[in-house]
Amino acid sequence: PRFFCYLSIFTFFMLMLVTGDNFIQLFLGWEGVGLASYLLINFWFTRIQANKAAIKAMLINRVGDFGLALGIMGCFTIFQTVDFSTIFACASAFSEPHHYFLFCNMGFHAITVICILVFIGAVGKSAQIGLHTWLPDAMEG
Repeated sequence: PRFFCYLSIFTFFMLMLVTGDNFIQLFLGWEGVGLASYLLINFWFTRIQANKAAIKAMLINRVGDFGLALGIMGCFTIFQTVDFSTIFACASAFSEPHHYFLFCNMGFHAITVICILVFIGAVGKSAQIGLHTWLPDAMEG
């Protein structure tokens, strides 16, 4: 019963993630999927390797979570909303060069920075480009 409970939690949060119409709902589903993944990897909690693999997966996923959170904050800073339909409708108006973020006295185009941060989030969650080291260990669970 415990495995199917964890699997149901994972399914609930995955549905929340993919059906969300704003970044807040997406992020809650995103974090829930991460938590449910931890629980599923650590299903055999008496095995030391399963514990280590679950902790490793959770820590590496935090990199992606941090990137996504910064991307959401950037979206809210630029668009003053987290609603997808509003952001997509306004995105072309914010593509002009005078919308930028300053970092170390260098200006970076706001839309580019937001896209890179959301991409970092996707890379972390999908175990790509350097953030993949947790995936082989996760098969322990």
